[in-house]
Amino acid sequence: MKDSVALRTRTPDTDVRKKGGAFLTEIRKHGLLYLLTLPGILLVFVFSYLPMGGIVIAFQNFNAIKGITGSEFVGFKNFEFFIQSNEVLHVIFNTLFLNALFILFGTCASVAIAVMFSELGGKWFKRIVQSLVTLPNFLSWTVIAMFVTALLSSDTGMLNKWLISLGFEPISFFNEPAIWPIILVLIKIWQGAGFGAIVYLATITGINPDIYESASIDGASRWKKIRYITLPLLKPTVILMMLLAMGGIFYGDFGMIYAIVGRNVLLYPTTDVIDTYVFRALMELNDMGMAAAVGVFQSLVGFILVITVNQLARKFSPDSALF
Repeated sequence: MKDSVALRTRTPDTDVRKKGGAFLTEIRKHGLLYLLTLPGILLVFVFSYLPMGGIVIAFQNFNAIKGITGSEFVGFKNFEFFIQSNEVLHVIFNTLFLNALFILFGTCASVAIAVMFSELGGKWFKRIVQSLVTLPNFLSWTVIAMFVTALLSSDTGMLNKWLISLGFEPISFFNEPAIWPIILVLIKIWQGAGFGAIVYLATITGINPDIYESASIDGASRWKKIRYITLPLLKPTVILMMLLAMGGIFYGDFGMIYAIVGRNVLLYPTTDVIDTYVFRALMELNDMGMAAAVGVFQSLVGFILVITVNQLARKFSPDSALF
């Protein structure tokens, strides 16, 4: 009876006060930890949330002199530049196709490297190998483009010199668009797979070693422990990382493609993505509103894809979903 009376006398104000008191208690208890997160929160707020106000440029005939408040509002006119273009379907396909290859093969390579690292013996040897594998991630795409040119050049490329020495005809790599999706995937894996393996290696390190010991007692080989313990326990992390990558699937890797391919018209059929196409168009038109419109379009599609894939993950693997 007393409990029922207490329930009837509770009000929303009471719940708010209780929640407010709990929040203050949490701050007092873990104040230093929250203080440590403050720089990161400010960084995200300044560089990720404040710039969202610039989305209005996508709906304006933006003039740098007049600014955002003085520029003419033109509605969805800026979006017509991209959507009504004859090349829109082609560059969208290239963007999605290349990014799908990057995500799929990059994830597989990162997982494989992480598993190999976890099986390596020798403390110093493992550190040296890890450093060498992650080193390419810190090279700029301009430097990597120089390596690619030195390797694949028709006249002076190391690979063509090797083919000629074996009696084969040289290959004009920069004139053959069909092979460039494979080349770009290999370059992307070489550049980023080692660094991406760090997340998966951390997950493997967190697996309870007693599980492996029990498997060893039962006679499981190293391969069986990888197949039936390591890989299944890596599954939630793999799905989570792929979900995060889906948010940028509509963005072409402009730095990589433009640095390596440049303005080679012969390679456009397989390497021209949204970002490079818009960049070339804006170099001629010099219209910031159109660039902002394409950015909004890419972000919106990426957001929809993340929500969709997350819902699928919740249905088939609830522990792997973002929310």
